[in-house]
Amino acid sequence: MRSAKIERKTKETNITVELSLDESFADIDTGIGFFDHMLTAMAVHGGFGLRVRAVGDLHVDCHHTIEDTGIVIGKALEKALGDKGGIARFGSFYVPMDEALGFCSLDISGRPFLVFDASFPEERIGGYDTCMTEEFMRALAFNSGITLHLRALYGKNSHHIAEALYKAFGHALRQAVRPLEDGKVLSTKGVL
Repeated sequence: MRSAKIERKTKETNITVELSLDESFADIDTGIGFFDHMLTAMAVHGGFGLRVRAVGDLHVDCHHTIEDTGIVIGKALEKALGDKGGIARFGSFYVPMDEALGFCSLDISGRPFLVFDASFPEERIGGYDTCMTEEFMRALAFNSGITLHLRALYGKNSHHIAEALYKAFGHALRQAVRPLEDGKVLSTKGVL
């Protein structure tokens, strides 16, 4: 079973993540309603299991909780993938969300990188700062070893733009972690 449980406690946050690439469930509680909604959408559309318990210094703002959750999900994903052998490795997906269109392309390469091209008309969605979308995705990419490209091609509603990006990531990840029949590492080097 490709799964992992990671716990991380700092002076700012206390986060536990359980991730399973071969099950489908979402049980999220971060104290930030919109972020819970995004992580749930990401897991449901990705077809993977995700349980998150996060307690953070929300009296300061949402930054530490969201970024640290990205760190822990990234570490759980890296651990669940093991040597990355036997997976499709690449995934790309477009998600339309009403007037918004989001795109994600990723490579589970072991070489972390983020290209993020999206702007949000509103600064906040409930208790969620829209700028944290990029911070979350960076933390996840760098801690899981993923090369990640995200782009909002257009949109007028920040909720729709963010949701399209989270869902596109989920779908692209679903493609990339799909097992290959031969079980080999998809690389000319033979290793990632």
